[in-house]
Amino acid sequence: MSTPLKTPILAPTPTSLPKEHPALTQEQQTKYTWLLNQAKSWTTIPSKSSPGPLTDSERLWLTRECLLRYLRATKWHEAESSKRLLDTLAWRRDYGVEGLTWEHISPENETGKQILLGYDKEGRPCHYLNPGRQNTDVSPRQTQHLVFMVERVIELMPGGVETLALLINFKQSKHRSNTAPGIGQGREVLGILQTHYPERLGKALIINVPWVVSGFFKLIRPFIDPLTREKLIFNEDMRQYVPEEQLWTEFGGSLEFEYDHATYWPALRKLCAERAGSRRQRWVAGGSQIGEHEDYLAGGKEMGVGAPSAAAAGQVEQVTESS
Repeated sequence: MSTPLKTPILAPTPTSLPKEHPALTQEQQTKYTWLLNQAKSWTTIPSKSSPGPLTDSERLWLTRECLLRYLRATKWHEAESSKRLLDTLAWRRDYGVEGLTWEHISPENETGKQILLGYDKEGRPCHYLNPGRQNTDVSPRQTQHLVFMVERVIELMPGGVETLALLINFKQSKHRSNTAPGIGQGREVLGILQTHYPERLGKALIINVPWVVSGFFKLIRPFIDPLTREKLIFNEDMRQYVPEEQLWTEFGGSLEFEYDHATYWPALRKLCAERAGSRRQRWVAGGSQIGEHEDYLAGGKEMGVGAPSAAAAGQVEQVTESS
């Protein structure tokens, strides 16, 4: 009998490849250029808690693909996409996204109710939700937990990938029979994800949906964006979407995985720190520009938007080799 895996998987299978993004039309390119120039002109973020100029981490967050996600989410309405971007930057400060620590979130994940493990057939990181493993009472930290893990799954996205695969198993546990979140909490989470993480969901694969949870989905359905609804897939064989060898046995795959918090949590922390550090170093080597390519930051592209000098390219090469 093989020993179960207890740490994250480092990369997709060789055959798990992202789909190519279609080229922008001339009109879309014009709208993107307008939004890019807007972002470069911002002198202050309208945060309630911490107004002020853009920080380096916010400039890094404002990638080319980030701007395009907001344009797509607003149906290519320039002014609306600009407003939403500024609103999200303000929200990230006010919510304290960058201040959420591993130590603060750790108690929420002690039972493995959220796990980042493996990649689907399009190279998307798999984000497992296991509501039956709920171990805490409703609190702001429960929502912060999801935000924190979404931030981490973004760090694990390989080059060419900007969406995640959400895998939810509503299987009841001996400690928890009702695995549906409360309506208020569900609406709050949906609001955060739809408003501040647009175009980030690739697929949501959901199994073992009891009637109570079915009722929950019906109640929150009016609050779910129509495009998001199309990505919700209920009670299908997940091996259609995730390579069997990277799909956890509890979700119908052949990957033997055992959640041990003392092993998994530090391993995930180390991996995310390495990926985030590499992205930042590549961003600096490429000129620290707003509108940088995420593919370049993830190591899938050799040159960034600024076509770095030979010296900068050498720095990137060193970063890649050491990461």
